[in-house]
Amino acid sequence: MSLHGVKALTFDTGGTILDWHTGISKALSKTGAKHGIEKDWTHITNEFRRRSLGNMINLGETEPPAYNFDGSHQMALEELVVEFGLDAFTEAERREIWYDTVHNLQCWSDFPGTLPKLREKFICASFTILSFRIIIDTAKRNGLSWDAVISCEAIGKYKVLPESYQTAAKYLQLKPSEICMVACHNFDLDAAKAVGFKTAFVKRPDEWGPEGPPDPEPNPIHDIVADSFPDMARQLGVEM
Repeated sequence: MSLHGVKALTFDTGGTILDWHTGISKALSKTGAKHGIEKDWTHITNEFRRRSLGNMINLGETEPPAYNFDGSHQMALEELVVEFGLDAFTEAERREIWYDTVHNLQCWSDFPGTLPKLREKFICASFTILSFRIIIDTAKRNGLSWDAVISCEAIGKYKVLPESYQTAAKYLQLKPSEICMVACHNFDLDAAKAVGFKTAFVKRPDEWGPEGPPDPEPNPIHDIVADSFPDMARQLGVEM
């Protein structure tokens, strides 16, 4: 499909931009070491991600959301504390993991240098199920300048509900066909494609650490498949 007419790029942020696995696994390991606890921190980190993400997908479908992604992170960690015998973790240490660590995640190294070049040609917006505050804090942490931040927290309908994508397009005053959704996850891109967005799959093979991502192969319906952000930019006609 032609990318002619695309005026904006909307970016999944939690895994496509931010390296959550490294940050969370280090925080868990560090806290475990304080208490002399040895666990499979890679597995626990990925369970943290699966559960917190699972709490958010399609949230708001039947009733207004009762929590945002920060609340989801807290709920997921509390479950894991019980299941994996991490009761020694203090309340302050738990908050440091589910809040402070998440709000200070580092982004993948290929993004900060590419974003300003993309912004010369396109509106570049974080369109995310993460909370506004996570995006604000991680943008400051990594020196990112978004043209806009669209969190499903404001929409009240979370991905992959079609209303979330339609509302994002409405906020940008663009037709869905004038927007390219960028993500490393097929579930997000497939849902965007279903309402008329163009789609770009950027590979993130290390997103889930040594276990590897659960959905690494891009759906062939996507308009762009890229190995990195500079690669995606070149395919969009942006000089790097």
